[in-house]
Amino acid sequence: MAVSDRTLSIIADEVFATLVDPREVAPFSDRFPGFGLDDAYQVVHEIRRRREARGEKVVGRKIGFTNTAAWAGYGISGPIWNYLYDATTLDLPLPGGCFSIGTRPNIRMETEVALGLCRTPEPGMGDDELLDCIEWAALDFEICTSIFPGWRFTAADAAATGVHVALLLGARHPIVEARERWAAALSSFEVTLSKAGGACSRGGGAQVLGSPIKAMGRLVQELACHGGEPLRAGEWVSTGTLTQALPAGPNDCWRASVEGIDFAGIEVRLA
Repeated sequence: MAVSDRTLSIIADEVFATLVDPREVAPFSDRFPGFGLDDAYQVVHEIRRRREARGEKVVGRKIGFTNTAAWAGYGISGPIWNYLYDATTLDLPLPGGCFSIGTRPNIRMETEVALGLCRTPEPGMGDDELLDCIEWAALDFEICTSIFPGWRFTAADAAATGVHVALLLGARHPIVEARERWAAALSSFEVTLSKAGGACSRGGGAQVLGSPIKAMGRLVQELACHGGEPLRAGEWVSTGTLTQALPAGPNDCWRASVEGIDFAGIEVRLA
């Protein structure tokens, strides 16, 4: 059973408040029985309305939990999506090479592939058709946060919040002149996410539902199933973590290095 409009308003108020004053809260699914994925996307749309009202602009979408190996650990069974905004989508290298995570709780670092669209992808498109919708590809970091203690939540909780701090984009590589080569590389390249003097995780393009292109196709389907606004030319899509997401904190220096694709490595320091 869907929750009431009043409950959705309470949840939206809480999500929006944590954007300004980050803090941990109990999962909405624990406090509001019946809170499900369709309810969560109503919250997502309301948060978009509020963010746009204060001057932010949507630049694209993120699809999360495309790495099926992570599903059991989070207790979920499929991907979620949310909007990307200009206020939290930045180009690398950053001024001073540093990004401040402030007081946000439960930070984790991910490395992903972002895709820039030159035309609108539609539900039911095959990989080749989806590929024709892509203008450029880039390696990126997504800095993630969970306002829920211990990263314990349902898919609906995650969707409502986006589990997102920022997307940090590496160099954009045009793929139009070599789409087939890029398609092969995106599905087979390998990546290492590492913290200087600390944790390290390996993965690659195949980890995200087979390839970032397939992950984008899944996003198109998810938007159609849950009443999301279709993707449009000019938007960016971040396609999910290529490795295990790693705990992160202030003063960490992170690097993503790749093999088998034309991306350069990317680096950032957290503060």
